[in-house]
Amino acid sequence: MPRPDPRPLTDAVERFADRLRSLPQSALERGAAADGLALARELALLAQRLEFPEGGMSRVLPDAGVFAVGDQLAVAGHDVVAALETAPAHLADPALREALQLLESSPLSPRSGTARGARGA
Repeated sequence: MPRPDPRPLTDAVERFADRLRSLPQSALERGAAADGLALARELALLAQRLEFPEGGMSRVLPDAGVFAVGDQLAVAGHDVVAALETAPAHLADPALREALQLLESSPLSPRSGTARGARGA
C-alpha cells in the first residue's frame, strides 16, 4: 500500500498558520487565536495517536499566547506530517483524511463561513 501524499496537509497548515500570523491583535483576541489553538491541539493529539498507537498519556499543547498560535499550528501540523511518514500504512491514510477534515471544518477555514475575527485576512 503506497504512503499517502502529505503535501495537501502541509500546504493547508502553512496557509492557516500564515493567516493567523498576519491577523491583527484585535482579530486574534476576538476568537481567531482560540480557534487556532483548538485546531493546533487537535492536530497535536492526532500526531501523538500516530506516534503512540498503543495509547498512553497524551500531552496538551499549552496556550503560548495569541501571537504564538500561528507557529503552534504550524508545528502541530508538521508533527502530523512527520508521524504520517513512520505510521503503519493502514493508519496513515485515515489519519491524513482526519487532519484535512479538521482543517476543513475549523472556524478558521474560509469555507466554514464562521471565521471569528479572521475575515478579510
